[in-house]
Amino acid sequence: MTGGQHRPAAPETGGAAADAGLERWRLILGAPAERATGPLGEQAAARDAALEWLYGRDTDLERRGVRRGPAGARTGDGRTGGDGPSALTPVDWLDDIHRLFPKETVERLERDAVERYEINEIVTDPEVLSRVEPNATLLRAVLRTKHLMNPEVLAMARRIVEAVVRELMDRLRPELRRAFTGARSRLPSRLPLARDFDFKGTVRANLSHYQPEQRRVLIERPRFHSRTRRHLERWQLILLVDQSGSMAGSVIHSAVTAACLWSLPGLRTHLIAFDTSVVDLTSDVTDPVELLMRVQLGGGTDIARAVDYAAGLVENPRRSIVVVVSDFYEGGDPYRLVRTVRSLVEQGATVLGLAALDEEADPVYDRALAGRLAEAGAQVGAMTPGRLAEFVAEKVGR
Repeated sequence: MTGGQHRPAAPETGGAAADAGLERWRLILGAPAERATGPLGEQAAARDAALEWLYGRDTDLERRGVRRGPAGARTGDGRTGGDGPSALTPVDWLDDIHRLFPKETVERLERDAVERYEINEIVTDPEVLSRVEPNATLLRAVLRTKHLMNPEVLAMARRIVEAVVRELMDRLRPELRRAFTGARSRLPSRLPLARDFDFKGTVRANLSHYQPEQRRVLIERPRFHSRTRRHLERWQLILLVDQSGSMAGSVIHSAVTAACLWSLPGLRTHLIAFDTSVVDLTSDVTDPVELLMRVQLGGGTDIARAVDYAAGLVENPRRSIVVVVSDFYEGGDPYRLVRTVRSLVEQGATVLGLAALDEEADPVYDRALAGRLAEAGAQVGAMTPGRLAEFVAEKVGR
């Protein structure tokens, strides 16, 4: 098997099941498998060219002397032929993959292009940007490369940021707000809301109006549940977000989460981005698009400095939640960090150390430092935005 093993599985191309299966394996394994599978059909060959344009860049293939690049075929012995397809541009390639592959495969190919092979033209070329479909992968790529963009390209890239942020907010806002909606109470309410309709109570209260011949109850007095209220007064939520390159997903979801929580009554939300310096983005929380356009991913990490800054914002420790979203690979002073966290906890503040804040919440972090923070009293783990909102709601609703 060659370096072509990195290719995503291609869809079956039709025809006899056995032939389709062979074509599928040929597309996955690359040109060397053709001796066993036979030549590709026209559409499958087009798919192969699109896959080769991307995965032919694999350095493992180059070391093995397998064909590399779309402009010429490189055989297993390292000889180059000149009868290969003409070189594709990123624009041509995007057109091809959207025509040749299903949506799930296209998203995988675009993700590999910008994240594995760092083909920055996909997010820095105006012609390419005008054709791509906004998605989370491209948003992360925009955040990583926007310092390379001229004003015209940056304006076009903003379209991707706006579209993805809008989608995330539409998806996350109901989930986050639901966490702050109080449980139903046994007490009746005078506020007639459909979601609080008390079916059993309404039937009991109107049984005297039962009409046997029509087998129905006339409702004269509908009943509704009241709801308990979350006690949100005077609480602070301080989100500290590591903006190193590997934390792009967490930065995006932290910005959207902060925007969704911003208008909750009694809950003051702060959003702080940090690397070796600290940037207070709270004034932009209501506009997560503008906020993300200000973030600059990359650089070192000084978590201790960021936590010190947060400690200076705390007004009432017993009604404060400090959330540190980071991979905890500290470039600053770990002893100072642990000391500040311990001081916050001893004063009554809740300190959360989150190794991830995105939809998957797959944690990748320095477990040794995270363990030291846990010993100092912090709660360390990984949470999605929805789970973080539930935690905050449970905390402030006590």
